[in-house]
Amino acid sequence: MGKTGGKGLSLARRLYASRTLGLILGLLCVGAAMYPLDPAPWVWGLMVINGVFWPHVAYQWARRSPVPYHAEHRNLLVDAFLGGVWVAAMQFNPLPSAATLAMMAMNNVAIGGLRFMLAGAAAQVLGIGAGLVVFAPAFVPETSQFQLYACLPLLCLYPMALGWICFRQASTLGRHKRELLALSRTDSLTGLLNHGAWKDQLEVEFQRCKRQHQGGAIALIDIDHFKAINDTYGHVAGDIVLRQLSKMLKQNLRATDVAGRYGGDEFCVILPDLALDHAAVAMDALRDRFATLGYEQSPALEVSLSIGLAAFNPAHSEAMLWLNDADQALYEAKSTGRNRVICSGDGTSRHELLDSV
Repeated sequence: MGKTGGKGLSLARRLYASRTLGLILGLLCVGAAMYPLDPAPWVWGLMVINGVFWPHVAYQWARRSPVPYHAEHRNLLVDAFLGGVWVAAMQFNPLPSAATLAMMAMNNVAIGGLRFMLAGAAAQVLGIGAGLVVFAPAFVPETSQFQLYACLPLLCLYPMALGWICFRQASTLGRHKRELLALSRTDSLTGLLNHGAWKDQLEVEFQRCKRQHQGGAIALIDIDHFKAINDTYGHVAGDIVLRQLSKMLKQNLRATDVAGRYGGDEFCVILPDLALDHAAVAMDALRDRFATLGYEQSPALEVSLSIGLAAFNPAHSEAMLWLNDADQALYEAKSTGRNRVICSGDGTSRHELLDSV
């Protein structure tokens, strides 16, 4: 579908600009080489048609074609063929001939790689053969100073224009690649990292803590009785609750913290360089604020959070053991009444932890 639609039309538009510039500059180059040969008026007319009118005809041909991609490749082969014809017509004048063939070869390799460059070379050879049939075979071994200067715009400006087009295309492709990568790592509903991307970040943080002998904490957050919310108020209300929690995480976490949606109604947070007691204070404040939120669509809806916290343990051999500590703490938070923060290892809630400090 890409070759019949956007990709083909995009290629045609790019080549329309480069072909228009290239053939105008080529007309100057070829015209300077042909002038001393005193060609017939019809030859001048053919040069003008090729240099001035053909780019517009080629673009319309590609644009109206059922498969613009294939039509544009045919146009490029026509370009190559006509270039070969003019090489023979110029009686192989060295610089204009080399400039004509090289610029077309550069265009072909930029569009279709080595394979298409070879196809274009074959079309140029056929064009040279046709030119030898139409024009008397001859060879002009020298390029005049006038012809040299006439070729300079083609040799200088056209590669710059083609390079700029290729740069813009590479920049666009790079941006699309980054956008696709971001989408592949992001949960579509909440805008947070998805399960896999967050676990990748957890592994990075685990290795950093081990390497730099730094501390940190991770939190697993569960929305209490989320299934009942969906069953009672509907899935739209459930989605609103998920987005509200993600919004609150973005607003209340530090810039260095990493939040993600672990799955379903469960969220996860990496809290680098934060002691467990400080992490408990931050998560309990989040729990309190979230419990006060109101929902216009469902005024009776009340939502609470259960949170399990675990500090980095240098004795652990892998990040999944750290995550398992947080998961165990979350299980304790849910099994001991919900709506609380439990720290791994001691089974105490945040309020109990503060009382003991």
